[in-house]
Amino acid sequence: MDAQRTITELKDLRALTSDANGAQRLAWTPTWMKAREWFTSLLAGLPVEDHYDAAGNRWITLPGKSEKALLLGGHLDSVPNGGWLDGCLGVLASLAVLREMARKYDGRPPVTIRLVDWADEEGARFGRSLLGASAFAGTHSIAADRVRKDKDGISLEDALRNCGVNIDRFPEAEAEQKNAAAYLELHIEQGPVLENLGYPLAAVQGTKGVERHTITFHGQEAHSGSTPMKVRKDALAAAAKLALEIRNIAGKHADSVCTMGSLKTFPGIVTAVVGRCEATLDQRDLDAGVLAAMYQEAREASQRFATEERCTVEWSRIWSIEPVPFHPALIGLCEEAVRETSGTTHRMPSGPLHDAAEVARRGIPAVMMFVQSLGGISHNKIEDTREEHLALSVEAMHRLAERTVRWLGN
Repeated sequence: MDAQRTITELKDLRALTSDANGAQRLAWTPTWMKAREWFTSLLAGLPVEDHYDAAGNRWITLPGKSEKALLLGGHLDSVPNGGWLDGCLGVLASLAVLREMARKYDGRPPVTIRLVDWADEEGARFGRSLLGASAFAGTHSIAADRVRKDKDGISLEDALRNCGVNIDRFPEAEAEQKNAAAYLELHIEQGPVLENLGYPLAAVQGTKGVERHTITFHGQEAHSGSTPMKVRKDALAAAAKLALEIRNIAGKHADSVCTMGSLKTFPGIVTAVVGRCEATLDQRDLDAGVLAAMYQEAREASQRFATEERCTVEWSRIWSIEPVPFHPALIGLCEEAVRETSGTTHRMPSGPLHDAAEVARRGIPAVMMFVQSLGGISHNKIEDTREEHLALSVEAMHRLAERTVRWLGN
């Protein structure tokens, strides 16, 4: 495997589509389209078929002796001011694997190899993550998504149309599921776990489920100077107690996370006790039972704190998604590839969502591999991974792909 070639290509993509603030490959924009055009140049000389599906996902197919298909993927789009590896590492490492498969098997591997560059994984412009992958999986939400607008008032439907994609044809992308037998994806971790452990790579067990809610505490506005502390109905005080308690709730479980990321107070002036406080809560875990338990604990805690502060509380669901476990056999193969490549092994869940979750949701065996992120930083221009670890990840993905090809042949 020529891993250094992949690293060079990643740097070339950074030079082409980044500025002083980071990567600017926002989906459905000219810079993202430029990245896709550049990717075309990397396919020269390969015996592949190249097309876009009805949702804008790009498919590069190396026909094999069997129509049974091994899918390899990632995404070229980024968040604004993003990092140089998020998403595109998966695409370019997959290309490296496809190249090696074409070389080793004289252009005709035992199974068909299909590289996919998913469209709009990030959802950064319109707030709808995994857009292309959801069309592939049949979990699209066309009616709700077509009217989404970006900060300039442009609708998602119009932005897609400008790139030659008709949102009403999204269901046609499900045709790409034909013969799909397994899916592999390499991604940077985007967190600090592997660096803290001193491991370069990990097999990913699945993507965590999410419960996301708005919690509103109702108290009583009152003058901050004339209202004694013991009679106040302070909505912020109740919310503050909950913000601390969710840390205890998450702490009962090894990989759980709870985040209160937004807080709004009303009337929001220094001379008034807070009469209404709106908070958002994001809870995640790979185990559906744990996730449900954390949600219930948070609700009970909010009611307890509301009572203590002589307030009331109400909950409103923003969004939820169930945990998506990856295929046990592929997790095992991934661990073997990681151990053989790096001499260490580790299993971990993914807190962020990924396209692989949409593929797995369709019952297609899937697994992800993580490579260490320095400082645990992502979605930021300082996102980085050691080059020696990038090289290991490309080699490990090749080993995983070879193992998966043999597994599919059994």
